[in-house]
Amino acid sequence: MDSNRVVLTVCVTGGISDRSTNPAIPVTPKEIAESAVEACEAGASVAHIHVRDVETQKQSMDIKLYNEVVHRIRDHSDIILNLTTGPGSRFIPDKSNPSYPGPGTTLCSPQARIEHVLTLRPEICTLDMGSMDFGPNVIVNYLPHLEWMAKQVTDAGVKPELEVFDMGHIEKAKHLIRTCEIESPPLFQLCTGINWGVPATPESMIAMKSLLPYDAIWAGFGIGSNCFRMAALVAILGGNVRIGFEDTLYIEKGKLASSNKQLVEKVVDLLHLLGKEPVRPDEARKLLKLKE
Repeated sequence: MDSNRVVLTVCVTGGISDRSTNPAIPVTPKEIAESAVEACEAGASVAHIHVRDVETQKQSMDIKLYNEVVHRIRDHSDIILNLTTGPGSRFIPDKSNPSYPGPGTTLCSPQARIEHVLTLRPEICTLDMGSMDFGPNVIVNYLPHLEWMAKQVTDAGVKPELEVFDMGHIEKAKHLIRTCEIESPPLFQLCTGINWGVPATPESMIAMKSLLPYDAIWAGFGIGSNCFRMAALVAILGGNVRIGFEDTLYIEKGKLASSNKQLVEKVVDLLHLLGKEPVRPDEARKLLKLKE
C-alpha cells in the first residue's frame, strides 16, 4: 500500500455528545446522511455511522434509522459505509446488586448488535475487541460473542474493522483472525485517548502499530484535543486517518466545529502539508481490499 495515499474516514456523529455540547452535531437520519455526503465531497472516502433517537438524541439501535441513513447516503454518494456494532455492549451494575444491570445498561444479544449489518450489507462494520471501563461505564465484548459476530459478518461479505483500545485487544483480534476466517489482510482501527484505554501519545500509537499482524491494513485516531496531532502522527507512520464529531467537537482550541466537512477539510490540509493525498472511494476500496 502506498503510504502517501490515505483513506480518510469521517466518524459522523458517534453516540455520546449531543447538541448541548455542539449544536452542529447531526441527529436525524437526513442530517447524518447529508453530513456524510458533504464530508465525502471534502475528501473523506469512508463514513463511520451511528444513529440517534430523534427525540432524545441518544444512541440508538433502531434498524429503521440505519435503513434511512444508508439509503439516503447511497442515493447521493459512493462513499464507503462503515456501520458500528458498538451499541448494545454497555453494562452498568445495579447499585444494590451488582450482579444485575442498572439503569442505562444496553447489553444485548450479539444477534441484535449486528442485525442492521446483516440486513443492509455495508462494505465495512466495526467490531470492538475489548471489554473495558469506558468512561463511567463498562463495555462488554465477550469473546464467544465476538467470535460469532465476526463469522456472521464475514460470511455476509462485510469486512470487519477490528477496533482496539488497548494492547491486549490486538492479541484478541489476532485470535479472531486465526479462528474466525477473517480474510487477509485484516483491517484495524487503533483507538487512543478514550478513558480508560491506551493514552493518545506517540509512544502508545507506535507500540500498538508494532503489534499488528504483518499484513494488516490500519488506521488510527486520538480523541478530543489530541485528534489533529494524532492524525498527523498516524499519517507519518503510514496509516489511514479518521476525524469527525465522534472524536472531537472543536476545530481548534476554544472554537466549536461547524460541521464534519470543516473537520475533514482541516485534516485534508494537514495531509497535504505532509505530502499525503486523501483518496476517493473507488481507490479506497482497492486499498482496503474490499470485495467488489
